[in-house]
Amino acid sequence: MLGSFSSGFTAFWVKWRSGFVLALRSLWLHKLRSVLSVLGIIIGTAAVIALMAFGKGSMEDALEDIRRQGTTNVIIRSVKPVDDSSGSQRRSWVANYGLTWDDYDRCTPAMIGTVVGQVPMRIFPNEVRHLERVFNARVVATTEAYVRINRFEMAAGRFLVDGEDQKDEGDAQRYRNVVILGAHVAERLFPFEKAVGQTVVLSKHQYLIVGVIKERVARGTTGGEQSQEDYNKDVYIPIQTCKVRFGSRIRIVQGSSRTAEEVQLHQITLTINDIANVRSTGELVRSLLERYHTKKDWEVAVPLDRLEAAERERNRFTGLLVIIALISLFVGGIGIMNIMLATVTERTREIGIRRALGAKRRDITLQFIIEAVVQTSIGGLLGIAVGLAVAFGLPVVARVFFASYLPVRLDVFAIFLSLGFAVAVGMVFGWYPAHRASRLDPIEALRHV
Repeated sequence: MLGSFSSGFTAFWVKWRSGFVLALRSLWLHKLRSVLSVLGIIIGTAAVIALMAFGKGSMEDALEDIRRQGTTNVIIRSVKPVDDSSGSQRRSWVANYGLTWDDYDRCTPAMIGTVVGQVPMRIFPNEVRHLERVFNARVVATTEAYVRINRFEMAAGRFLVDGEDQKDEGDAQRYRNVVILGAHVAERLFPFEKAVGQTVVLSKHQYLIVGVIKERVARGTTGGEQSQEDYNKDVYIPIQTCKVRFGSRIRIVQGSSRTAEEVQLHQITLTINDIANVRSTGELVRSLLERYHTKKDWEVAVPLDRLEAAERERNRFTGLLVIIALISLFVGGIGIMNIMLATVTERTREIGIRRALGAKRRDITLQFIIEAVVQTSIGGLLGIAVGLAVAFGLPVVARVFFASYLPVRLDVFAIFLSLGFAVAVGMVFGWYPAHRASRLDPIEALRHV
């Protein structure tokens, strides 16, 4: 019994090998036709890999942006309300709105039991100067707790410190004029020297540079003034120093127009003790702000909600990309069937000779299915190479020639999916031409010229 199984497997292997050799010979004899026949498979496979890579990269970047805000955080932001219709408001060029220090005190751990941490922030544009070099940066006034809720690394020096890590009081308590530079700010102001230990000028005051943050990818966030944050253009100062040096009124001059904003805090980030308490705490904060604010000059964002919605959107988006790309492979399969039908007509006499020499119908069917699978497999492998080249080459081109960031994440599943589907396309779309070839009458086939 073992001997019969071995002989049967040997015969099967010989048929597959001979069919594979005949398929390669046929492809080689008709190079242009073979290339055109598998072009759809190449394009479809490359589309699957490239679209999945770019789609996954974009979605993962968006998800990482939300995760960076913290799934156990509640973010409160100041929002400039729609201008009132009263004449007094129209005559005034000072916009007074947003969060206050009283709001900050209402959200302390002592007032809300689920809160375990707070980070206040003031954000405004300002020129940063060093000698003759000037950079229009975004000043972020905050506390040392900022580093705990934002994922970044220091390229040199340190971030803000509190009194617990120093023998004396921290940066904020002593109103120190210290600053931490973003990567682009440091590169522009100090292109050929180390920035730490140098000084810059902010609003006529000198600040000592104590740290430089490593470059971070610019990402969008949840609306408001930080909708397109580029952290590399930020500079960080102690929030108590900001209160002393800048006060509560920020004057912004744009061309011939002039505006001013009086905002005490632009953002408050609350860290919650447990992920199960995030949504309930967010609702509690909303009710507090509605009680003490007569106008809607604030918004409460819960990154956990956005994260779950974005993950659902990612799954839908991935499915859509797969469907679109597989349609391309399906169209390529139709091209394979068309060429195989033409091949059957062209090789009718060859089929008749093989049948006359004793080849069975299943042998003819197997031969043409092997030829179709070989074509689609080669097309799939070439498509994988093209897709990888596009996925890794296009971001380099975008970065070098357009100075833009194109996120890409290679999806290994997409590679196996596209290749497997290409092989399946060869078997499915090659079956009918193969079946038609096996049904030819040997006598009529031998008469074919």
